[in-house]
Amino acid sequence: MKRNTVLKLSGVERHYGQGDTRLSILKKADLTLNSGEIVALVAPSGTGKSTLLHLAGLLEHPDGGEVHIGGHACNGLSDDKRTAIRRGEIGFVYQFHHLLPEFSALENIMMPQMISGLPRSEAKVRAGQLLDYMRIGHRGAHRPGELSGGEQQRVAIARAVANAPSLLLADEPTGNLDPETASYVFEALEALVRQSGLAALIATHNHELASRMDRRVTIADGKVVDF
Repeated sequence: MKRNTVLKLSGVERHYGQGDTRLSILKKADLTLNSGEIVALVAPSGTGKSTLLHLAGLLEHPDGGEVHIGGHACNGLSDDKRTAIRRGEIGFVYQFHHLLPEFSALENIMMPQMISGLPRSEAKVRAGQLLDYMRIGHRGAHRPGELSGGEQQRVAIARAVANAPSLLLADEPTGNLDPETASYVFEALEALVRQSGLAALIATHNHELASRMDRRVTIADGKVVDF
């Protein structure tokens, strides 16, 4: 299968002011992700993992360099266009699932689809398919508080890909799970990536899971380097 470049960071820089000094987090960092590829981002806290994910997800603007999504340069886009790309092309998964507690698992996955304009009936069908794919179709009527940690995170992953994004960004998605559950959740995530062909960048401290991904990268002196 031909792989297309989904995410490209070219010479990206990010600086923060700290008193009279400037703290440089990223210094001309480069990174490329292709469709169907899972890349682990393994780096100590404070080195810029979350910053890199925020830049890749168009949640922050770089101070230098360029972020390309699907071959399109994004730095000069309006906020509305950046929001549209985030909504349609990028899925986010965090360490905490952030599911809406008053809605069922099925409804949580339907929500982003309906916000994007999909009819409720179609959103319900796709949400059910995603729950089945994540092997928790039988839990669709349950609210988050009635689900285990692993089930909640699988619902969060299903929600992140509900609008068929090309890029999935995950920040410690298994950080709150025990090793066995973390492995099970990663297997479901990996299967989803392979089947759909999206590109995934996953920040993790779990070296065992990282070793199962296609590539491992880290951040050293503000640059992204192979691990």
